[in-house]
Amino acid sequence: MDIEEKKALTSNWFRELRDKFCDEFEDIDNAKFERKYWEHKFDGGGEMSLMKGDVFEKVGVNISTVSGQFDNDFKSEVKGTEDTPNYWASGISLVAHMHSPLVPAFHFNTRFIVTGDSWFGGGGDITPTIVPEDDVNFFHQCMKEACDKADPDYYQKYKKACDEYFYLPHRSEARGEGGIFIDHLETNDWDKDFSFIQEVGLSTLKGISTIIRNLKNDSWTEEQKNQQLIKRGRYVEFNLIWDRGTSFGLKTGGNTDAILMSMPPTAKWD
Repeated sequence: MDIEEKKALTSNWFRELRDKFCDEFEDIDNAKFERKYWEHKFDGGGEMSLMKGDVFEKVGVNISTVSGQFDNDFKSEVKGTEDTPNYWASGISLVAHMHSPLVPAFHFNTRFIVTGDSWFGGGGDITPTIVPEDDVNFFHQCMKEACDKADPDYYQKYKKACDEYFYLPHRSEARGEGGIFIDHLETNDWDKDFSFIQEVGLSTLKGISTIIRNLKNDSWTEEQKNQQLIKRGRYVEFNLIWDRGTSFGLKTGGNTDAILMSMPPTAKWD
């Protein structure tokens, strides 16, 4: 299979997965996503899907397929750019912020990047305000099931990477309750890698949907909402200061609104 076929397969899958997430979330909330298209400064573009409802205070499910050339100052930070500044990237990114402080926030993304090399990346993680242990454990079990289908060592490896990545050094605290974080997945078995990335997406959909349905109707207090707003502040700090995806998108001419879709609609600092 040549690289163009791989590009087509991955970008089509991300679009298919986007539709699966949007259909499920619309069913949960009885609301509808609004879709907005954008063009990349070099070539390609993306689609933003945003919904605000009674359950989801704000949820975005974005897809993009773009190509171009890295700036000289940035290409040294990216694998496979020793001989060429050219890149191609396709992916899906999801962030869900809920009205109820009892329902966790969720983040998920998967991507396929091509430079002089090519690799997959992504993962999913859960950020509760009030930690529902059974639901957090269920989310991790979904991640483990996806990992175990590919390699029994993957879950512990990528869970550790997630714990290390989603950490706020200036606060000395984790952003949430973890998940899995995959970067530079390239095992020389492309079909296996792609199948794993697909399983991560489907398992994340299962985990998010089940947890939201379990918790969405539970009553909550204003004090719990206040705690949620403070927790969201930490989320903002991480995404603007430490997140590599935010930096990559802004430095490669991505759509600013799509990149900052991850921001919660409201947050608070004491």
